[in-house]
Amino acid sequence: MKINLLDRNSNPAIILAGILALIVGVGVARFVFTSLLPSMLDDFLTITFAGVLASLNFAGYLGGSIFASFIKDINTKVKYFRFGMFLCIVTTLVLGISSNETLWTISRIVAGFGAAMALVVGSAIVMTKLKMDNKTKAMGIHFSGIGFSVFVTDIIVRIVFAYEATWRDAWIVLTIFGFIASIYSMYILSFDKELKQNVVKHKFDRSLFSPFVVLLIIAYFTEGVGFVVQGTFLPDIINSLEGLDGYGSFTWTLVGLAGIPSCIIWMTLANKFGSVNIIIIAMLVQIVGILISALTTNVYLNLFSGVLYGGTFVGLVALFMNLGGKLAGKNPVVLMGAFTTAYGIGQVGAPLYSVKLIELYNSYSEALYVTALIVFIGVLLLMFSKTIMTEEQRNL
Repeated sequence: MKINLLDRNSNPAIILAGILALIVGVGVARFVFTSLLPSMLDDFLTITFAGVLASLNFAGYLGGSIFASFIKDINTKVKYFRFGMFLCIVTTLVLGISSNETLWTISRIVAGFGAAMALVVGSAIVMTKLKMDNKTKAMGIHFSGIGFSVFVTDIIVRIVFAYEATWRDAWIVLTIFGFIASIYSMYILSFDKELKQNVVKHKFDRSLFSPFVVLLIIAYFTEGVGFVVQGTFLPDIINSLEGLDGYGSFTWTLVGLAGIPSCIIWMTLANKFGSVNIIIIAMLVQIVGILISALTTNVYLNLFSGVLYGGTFVGLVALFMNLGGKLAGKNPVVLMGAFTTAYGIGQVGAPLYSVKLIELYNSYSEALYVTALIVFIGVLLLMFSKTIMTEEQRNL
């Protein structure tokens, strides 16, 4: 079978365009900031300002995600997807050519909004365009793009640094890469002609928010917290440990590699053993990864903490969102919005308490302990939720 990657209606082209959109939107506009953090801390950023920038980036993403849930028409989605990709590239360029703190602050908020358009709206376009009966596996491959977004952007940074260039040069190179990749994504993830769609308006349905669902939403908030601290500071956390200076970037590469297959693995396990059971296991694995750097300076264990983090955070987003979608039935927007908002609030808050604890104790350990405790509270809530589940919910 001949594969034409320039055919807008070819499934392989649609999946490739979706993955590239995630690499630009999530990698260039978000995760590569973590990759470049140690070198930026050396001569420009303070840890406090870095934490504030991370929090604002997530605030922009949260706003974009909520906004995305109100875009019903597919043709409008394409327009906002393109606008989001444009924002991701422009805001990356700002970081390479400016030292103005106000500009950096604005650019991180706007980049967060752009990332939401790339991930939330882009994924919706991929889902609409794919021509197959069961899209679950294909969407699992699509979301592996989050792992690729960490890995590919980290490799670009490594190549730039290999030529003894600066972090500013890295932002410029990432802008060029993002521009080229986005052209392909924007071309494939559009339609030959405007699609006529019957937009179904769903009323707010309070009955969706059963005690079980409320517990899930709170647990997803704790996962938003669990995702952020390592997602913002991991390379610097590793570099700050005795004898591990320089290992931070290797750990971050492992995060990306572990993230690539994680979505498909966790989703397969959820189909077999039940979503809530697998979410509990994934969160417990994540807690182990969070605690490693606070408890030991062993190089192999700390490298493994990157594998545990990358291997859980992407999968947990997919697991929660997939379960939320199943619970919502024909009215996914409200429930997905509630899930995304809870996760987003966790993301916005976590860097702020983290930098406060880092300043107070001059170490990352306390921030890691608090984060692990919050995620563990989420696990306890999920364990309790199993006692009030219906038989139907147990089988989801």
